[in-house]
This record gives sequence, structure tokens and C-alpha cells, in this order.
Amino acid sequence: MLDPRLRMRHLRSFLETARRGSLSGAASALHVSQPAVSKTIRELEEILQVELFDRSGRRLTLTQAGKTFQQYGGQALVDLVRAQDLVREGRPPRTRLVVGALPTASTALVPRAALHLRHSAPQCMLRVTTGPNWLLLSQLREGALDMVVGRMASATLMEGLSFRQLYSERIVAVVRRGHPLDGLAPDAEALRSHPLMLPPPGAVIAPLVTAYLHALGLAQPEPAFESVALAFGRRVVLDSDTVWFISEGVVRDELENGTLATLAIDNDLLGGPVGVSMRTNVTPTAEQRLFVAALEQAAGNGLFRSSSPA
Repeated sequence: MLDPRLRMRHLRSFLETARRGSLSGAASALHVSQPAVSKTIRELEEILQVELFDRSGRRLTLTQAGKTFQQYGGQALVDLVRAQDLVREGRPPRTRLVVGALPTASTALVPRAALHLRHSAPQCMLRVTTGPNWLLLSQLREGALDMVVGRMASATLMEGLSFRQLYSERIVAVVRRGHPLDGLAPDAEALRSHPLMLPPPGAVIAPLVTAYLHALGLAQPEPAFESVALAFGRRVVLDSDTVWFISEGVVRDELENGTLATLAIDNDLLGGPVGVSMRTNVTPTAEQRLFVAALEQAAGNGLFRSSSPA
């Protein structure tokens, strides 16, 4: 029996805090004060008689009980919203698929799969959302997303999730055409002499890029910019001598049309799997299976496989 003290504000405050790892972030998203969120979380823990967050570090992390409550509580909220929409519309709504896309998949793979899905399931409305990997996987775990498409995350972030690889993709160092390092194999000194744009902490590719630069002799690189966003990164690179380390899929069109060029870096250090993450405890719907098949079809045409370095 549901505890009568449990309120919607408890669930919303908990889910936002779980997503963002901080009370201040949850308070900002909910447009309430931080003390109000803190009080609500404490109330929820008293109702459940268990601690939901580990508060020992700078960032709040979920306990095992918290992960369980996020998984089932988040799905319950999703189902409640769908039930509300169904009653309000007075008729069965169109089916809906909500997909999280990381930058490496959002520029070509997901759009092409979306068009395949439109032909095979025209009654399905596809919603695509982007964001940092940790946030998308948190939303996936609680049921706000049906799947996440992009690079495979670390094992600690994949708890309760499965991963189906579609292809392997390298990270590239891109520059404008005519850059002094265009097509060359850079050393540490060459990279120090130019502004660097690196993936921000928390990006899936950040540890790989850091390890590569460390092996090259840049133990503590000082980037001028941190971004994995195509619009920002492309403009900065085109207008300067910046060297941008980014997943090849993000800049695939720019490389193919010659807008950007690559440096001759070591492929083996910077490769990684791209695929689909889903919840392990949920049976895929027909629409989810169709979209995964569309992703596999789009990936299978060879356009998303890493090319040889320039």
C-alpha cells in the first residue's frame, strides 16, 4: 500500500536531485529554494526509512536504495503523465519514442534512423533530446528516455543498463584547412603552441583524450575551450588556429566536404564503440525495436565506420 504521506513534490525533488547530483541544480530546475529541496528529500527518506543519497562527496550520488527508487519511481511518473495525456485527449494517443542522443550520434546516425522509422512506423512520434552523458543515462534509468544513442559510458554509469554496439569510431583532432598542423603528426610542443579545444569533464571521450595527450607528453594540458558542440566548435576552429579533439561522427560532414581537416594522430589510442543503451529490466516496445533496427541499418551502410587518418 502506498504511504499516504508520499507526495508528487517528493518524487520530483528526488528525481531532479538524482539527475543533477546536487540540491542547487535540482532547486534551479524546479524553481524553488535549495533548503526546500533539501527538506523534501529528508522527508522522503523518513517516509521510506532509508538514505537515498551518499552525501560524503562534493556531488550527491545515489545509494543502492536510491538507484532502485529512481528506476521504479521515475517509470511510475512517466506512466502517470501518459495516463493524464490519454484521459485529457479522450482518445488513444499516437505512440511515442523518446531518445537521448550524444553529439557523435546526433548529427547523422540518429537523423537517418529517424527517417527510416518515419517510413516504417508513421504513427510514432519521435522525440530526440541531447545533453551530457551522465544526465541522459540518468533519465534513461528512471524511464524518462527509452534509449540513449552514442558512445559507451564507463561501467559505473552503465549499472542496470545494456549496450548494443553499432560500430567503432575514432576521436579526431580537427583544424581549419591551411592550418600550420594540417595533416601532420603533432608532438607536445606543436600542440602547446596552438589553442586547444578539449571535451569537458564528464564527456564520454574526455578520459580518452586526456590519456592520449598524457602519452604524448602533455600531462596537464590547459585548453582554451571545452566543448563537444558542433556549432560552437566548428565556428571557433574555422576562425582561429584552434585544435579540436572531438568524436569523428560530430564533424563527419565537415571532413567529407573539406571544411575541416584532421591531424595524423594515433587511431588505436582514440577508438571506441558507439551504440544503443537501454534498461535491462524493460521489454522493448515494437517502436523501440523498429528504431534499433533503423539504427543498425543506418550504421550498416558503412558511412559511420572510422576512415583512415588523413
